[in-house]
Amino acid sequence: MLAACSQSDAQVPAPGPTTTVTSSAAPGATTYPLTIDNCGTEVTFARRPERILTIKSATTEMLLALGAGGSIIGTAYPDGPAPEPWTAQAAAIPVLAEKVPSHEVVLEAEPDLVYAGWESNFSAEGAGERADLEKLGVRTLVAPSACKAAPYAPKPLTFETVFDEITLVGSVVDRVPEAAALVAEQRSALDSIKPDDRGLSALWFSSGSDTPYVGGGTGAPQLVMTTAGLTNIGSAIDDAWGPMSWEAVTEADPDVIVLVDSPWNSAEKKKALLAAGPVTKQLRAVRSASYVVVPFPATEAGVRTVAAAAQLATDIGHLEIAPR
Repeated sequence: MLAACSQSDAQVPAPGPTTTVTSSAAPGATTYPLTIDNCGTEVTFARRPERILTIKSATTEMLLALGAGGSIIGTAYPDGPAPEPWTAQAAAIPVLAEKVPSHEVVLEAEPDLVYAGWESNFSAEGAGERADLEKLGVRTLVAPSACKAAPYAPKPLTFETVFDEITLVGSVVDRVPEAAALVAEQRSALDSIKPDDRGLSALWFSSGSDTPYVGGGTGAPQLVMTTAGLTNIGSAIDDAWGPMSWEAVTEADPDVIVLVDSPWNSAEKKKALLAAGPVTKQLRAVRSASYVVVPFPATEAGVRTVAAAAQLATDIGHLEIAPR
């Protein structure tokens, strides 16, 4: 649990089991030093980070949503354009690397914090090992939803985990009131979602051709589909995403196919692949074009997750499903 204590030792609620935070924070503000246990790595912030390098779109958008975009000095591995109202601000952030930045690129940028969407972004071949960056005075933060090892890995991901990350990051960048307001706003939006009640099944098609890479049973795809009223045919995969054979997809014959739209593998390209495949073209969802499209940046846990579920529920409601 995140514990934030004032000088009178009062405690306030905060993130769940993925991250531990210790601070002497006054209500509405962060008092440093702030110590967190992030995916099993202890990180202490002596002061508010002022030069933040983000990796992956979800981390950039998290800071923008909290009003901390002015602290971002650069980003890497962007997944696509940010939505309004962050579009212009996100587009102005320098892209330091199209994929995972090298250790040299990170050090050249002179960040005081690297905030990464994937735990694997921190490696000797990538941005650098967390311990090595720490020795150089660079703090590191992994999106808690992306922690891979027990007991930090959320299995399955819940909206509480998503909201906890908002609270956590708000504490790190001294945006506690903004984080609280954002969580309240997202809770309200979540409560207003009306899931489809037809008992529809769905395939979350992320990438791949010979073997599709699909939404599994523990991550954002599962959470978004369940919230929208869909039953995920890939839910047995014990990960956020994973491989699934076309034979298994054909056997399940889902009512709906969720297409992940990305610059490197567009939704239109996936439609063409499905329509041309000797097996996949026989799927009811392909024959009836029962597709819904989700932009890739919205497929990873973050400030877009609630909106993605709401949009999916709306789009599904407009589909006429082919009978079995």
